[in-house]
Amino acid sequence: MDYITILQNHNLKVTPQRLEIVDILYRNGHINIDDLYKSLQNKFPSLSLATVYKNINTMCDKLFLSEVKIPHQKNVYELLKKEHAHVVCSKCNTIKDINLDTLSIINQAKELSHYDLNESSIVFNGICPNCLD
Repeated sequence: MDYITILQNHNLKVTPQRLEIVDILYRNGHINIDDLYKSLQNKFPSLSLATVYKNINTMCDKLFLSEVKIPHQKNVYELLKKEHAHVVCSKCNTIKDINLDTLSIINQAKELSHYDLNESSIVFNGICPNCLD
């Protein structure tokens, strides 16, 4: 994947740290800020946690990353993609994307609540197939 072009297309300055952040997110799918910071420390030992937060917030502002709010866990980040829901294993905390027609769920929620909705996060909790064994 051409991370340089992707960053440039989102008007983000290309830095070694941002390239590594994108690579880590691409490989992991979802990651919380603490685990991301630990992963970045291997390559950039002098990198501060504040710099990681600043980069993540900038990437979210540029609609490159999205923050996923998982109940009872630290928020995780993922590369922005089409609308989807998440499933979280209650035992191992694995997070997976599932493709659902979230637009119809959002429209139904708007109709029932009469709210002007501007954000949604659909998270299902359960036990993954690996933990069922």
